[in-house]
Amino acid sequence: MRIKERESQQLDVQIRWLIRRDMPDVLKIERESFDVPWTDEDFLCCLRQRNCIGMVAEYDHQIVGFMVYELHKSRLHILNFAVASEYRRMAVGTQMVLRLVDKLSQQRRTEILLEVRERNLDAQLFFKSQDFRAVSVLRSHYDDTDEDAYIMRYRVDATHDVMSPYSPRNRISEYDAA
Repeated sequence: MRIKERESQQLDVQIRWLIRRDMPDVLKIERESFDVPWTDEDFLCCLRQRNCIGMVAEYDHQIVGFMVYELHKSRLHILNFAVASEYRRMAVGTQMVLRLVDKLSQQRRTEILLEVRERNLDAQLFFKSQDFRAVSVLRSHYDDTDEDAYIMRYRVDATHDVMSPYSPRNRISEYDAA
């Protein structure tokens, strides 16, 4: 099936751990997505950290997107996230975000944070559509320019917290649920 024929469809992707043999495809997506892309060494250095996780979205045995994030006690922090240009607007990014949101409730974390360049309007609009909100500005955040970054945050809402089987149960939470 050709890409043009799939534009109106949602691709069902498999999301799995990033492995070393995925790196050429991940680097290709990285280079086409960013003006100042991470290098192979940047990825390796990051992924060697104990709390850093890499995942890929795969469709028809091809890597079509990736994400790298850090695990913290109460949150996840997205460090890098991209979808191959020919697979954008096909719900690949949405499925990757949903995977992270699922990890929040499973692991008692309550929020996902990331930084987005002020000129990266596509990313801002995508994450806004996924219920992320800009909560702060980091002035002159990037080394390559004096560009600002927006900190965007997704928070598990109160009703999700109350209904979650992983939420602590007490008199107050039972009162709020009623």
